[in-house]
Amino acid sequence: MSDTTKEYEMKKSLKKLRSIRGYGTELISIYVPPDFQISDEVNKLREEKNQSSNIKSKTTRQNVQNAIEKIVQYLKLYNRPPKNGIAVFCGNISKMQDKPDIRLFSIEPPVQIKANIYRCDSNFLLSPIEALFETTELYGILIMDGRDAIIGMLRGTQFFMEKKVHSFAHQKVNKGGQSQARFERIRVDSIEHYYQSIGGAVNEMFEKNSFKISGLIVGGPGPTKENFVKSKNLNYQIKVLGVFDTGYTDENVGMRELLEHAKELLSEQSIIKEQKLIGRLKSEIARNGNAATGYQHVKSALENGKVETLIISEDAEIYKVKYKCNTCGKEIERIIQGDPIEEKHDCGGYLQIVESVDVVEELVEMADKGGVGIHFISSEGEYGKELLLGFGGIAALLR
Repeated sequence: MSDTTKEYEMKKSLKKLRSIRGYGTELISIYVPPDFQISDEVNKLREEKNQSSNIKSKTTRQNVQNAIEKIVQYLKLYNRPPKNGIAVFCGNISKMQDKPDIRLFSIEPPVQIKANIYRCDSNFLLSPIEALFETTELYGILIMDGRDAIIGMLRGTQFFMEKKVHSFAHQKVNKGGQSQARFERIRVDSIEHYYQSIGGAVNEMFEKNSFKISGLIVGGPGPTKENFVKSKNLNYQIKVLGVFDTGYTDENVGMRELLEHAKELLSEQSIIKEQKLIGRLKSEIARNGNAATGYQHVKSALENGKVETLIISEDAEIYKVKYKCNTCGKEIERIIQGDPIEEKHDCGGYLQIVESVDVVEELVEMADKGGVGIHFISSEGEYGKELLLGFGGIAALLR
C-alpha cells in the first residue's frame, strides 16, 4: 500500500471516529510515542482500570473497564511501538445503551507522535492526530543570524530539525594598516564559508527528499538572512517562498515567530495549487479536452492508462452497492453518494445490501498501481466545494 493510499485510509478512519459519541465518558483514546515502552503503557492502563472502579454508573464503569482491557490485550501484540508511535481508540460505539458494542481502532501516523496521552471522554481525542494531516506538504525552514542557523522541514505543525550550523566569522576589528585589511579579508572569507555551509545543508535536505519539498521559508533577526538569500548558495531548483523578521533563532520561540509570520503564505500556497488544478480541469472540460469526471468515466480512463492526475475531494463518499430484493429476488447495482441504506423496491419488498464497495478507495488503489499522481482537495475551500458539488467529488486530468 502506497503512502497516498495509507493517508486516505487514515483520513477515512478519522472521519468515522469523529462521528462516534459515547453515552457517558466511556470512549478511550491513547497516544504512544515511538520511544515509549509498551510495558509502561500497559501498567498505566492497569492503573486507570483500577481508578475506573470509582465510576458511579455501573454501565459506564463496565464499558470503560472492558475498553481498557481490550486496549491492553491489543498492545501486548507489540514488542515495541511502531516507528512513528501508535494511536488507539476504543469504547462502546453501540447506539443502544443496553447492548454495548466495544470496538477498537488503531492508527499508525505518517509522522511521529510526540506525547504520551490517555483520555476517557464522551468522544475520541482526535486533535493530536488530525494536526498531522493539516497538510501533507513539506516546507524547508531556515532560521539564522550572523552566528547560528537551524535547518529543517515543516509538515503541518511539526518541525523536524535536520542540521545546525555555527559561524566562526571574526568580528570587525579596528586595527589600522595591513592588519585591519587582513582581518577584514578573513572575516569576509569566514562569512562566505558560513553561507556555503548553510547552502550545502539546505541543498542536501532538498536533494535527499528528491526536491519534493514545496519551497524554503527563511527567518531570523537582522540583515544576515537577506544577505544569505542573495549569496546564491542555494540550488537553482529551490524556491524561496518568503523571508521574515524574527527576534530569535532558536527552534522554539524563533520557530513559533516564523510560523506565525508565514501562516498566510503557507495557506496561500495550498490555495494556489488547488486553484491551478481546478482551473485546468474546468478549462479542459469546457473544450471537451483531456478531462474526465464521475466514477465511471474516471475508472474507464484509469483502466486504459489515460489518467495523468486523479483529483479527489476529501469529503467524497461514493459507494458501488449491490442490492437484492427480499421479496422478488431481483438484484440491482447502483452508485450511491453517502452511506448506503436499504431501500423500498417497486414490488413492495426491500432492497437489502448484499455488497458495498468504496469506489474512492478503489480509484485511489488503481491510480497507485498505475503510478498516477493523486491530489486530495479539502471541501472547506472554494475549489474543493466546486469539485464536490459540481463534479461529484471525482475527476481526472488525462494524458
